[in-house]
Amino acid sequence: MDKMLLVDKPKGITSSRVVEQIKRRFNVKVGHTGTLDPLATGLLVILTGKRTKNASLFLKLDKAYEVKAVLGIKTDTFDSEGKVLWQSKNEVTREELEEVLKEFHGEIWQTPPPFSAKKIGGRKAYQLARKGVSVNMPPKKVSIYSLELKEFQFPYFVFTCEVSSGFYIRSLTHDIGEKLGVGATVVEVRRTRVGPYHVEQAEKLEEILGYH
Repeated sequence: MDKMLLVDKPKGITSSRVVEQIKRRFNVKVGHTGTLDPLATGLLVILTGKRTKNASLFLKLDKAYEVKAVLGIKTDTFDSEGKVLWQSKNEVTREELEEVLKEFHGEIWQTPPPFSAKKIGGRKAYQLARKGVSVNMPPKKVSIYSLELKEFQFPYFVFTCEVSSGFYIRSLTHDIGEKLGVGATVVEVRRTRVGPYHVEQAEKLEEILGYH
């Protein structure tokens, strides 16, 4: 079984868990081409058998997301599953938000979230963060090709974006909140595209595993 599988990842499961389930079901070598947070849903490109050798090619592909975020809250994970660190009662208008979003275009320097799979000294950042170790994450140059506000009903807003590989949606949302001075955190993330592959082409995990 040397295949590329397009999986629509459900919420609440890690990318590694998806890989483990497919590996166990088909008894084949399996690898993914870029993780999604447990909170996130959407397109996960899985390679099996000899196709796993091509994983590095997929890692470089640009990606597209639809994101729901909430203003006025900062958490340690930069998403709604984390510990609330700070809250603001200040309101933000749609016009103020749109002005800030204009600043996030083209090449930017982005610092990964402290709770991420980014490796620091051979260990994943989230492993250190869980132990209370202060992590100094060096910023990385990434690109935003498009960013569009779709819905705004304070304190919630929804946006879509197309970004380069190695991009952190949680960091983008956090940085938007910092620019506004009220904080922001991710509530929902859905990856809709990886390179030329779209989530509409993907199958539900249970369908791939044959549990439907």
